[in-house]
Amino acid sequence: QVQLVESGGGLVQPGGSLRLSCTASGRISSIDTMGWYRQAPGKERELVAAISLDGITTYADSVKERFTISRDNAKNLVSVQMNSLKPEDTAVYYCNAQRVVTILGGMYFQTWGQGTLVTVSS
Repeated sequence: QVQLVESGGGLVQPGGSLRLSCTASGRISSIDTMGWYRQAPGKERELVAAISLDGITTYADSVKERFTISRDNAKNLVSVQMNSLKPEDTAVYYCNAQRVVTILGGMYFQTWGQGTLVTVSS
């Protein structure tokens, strides 16, 4: 079984910064894409940023130039540095892992973390 555990959420003032981290645990051989999604109250879950196994990144237009995603493949860790935060960034942020291959040769196509709340408010 593969689990994703997030950390780093909290309350921050507009213009501030937060760093979210997520570690995948289990008998993991490799993870194709890791990323972060968010869901604000009354809205659908949306992609924030993603990074492939070979380091190709994708960002939502709303976070470009403010957020930076990174990963450590040896630790099965993905992080997102969030700068210049705005009230509209307030949401529950979910870690996501796609096509997780286990050491026994199995595959989990999509795995989600439990979510961590980010609140941007003065």
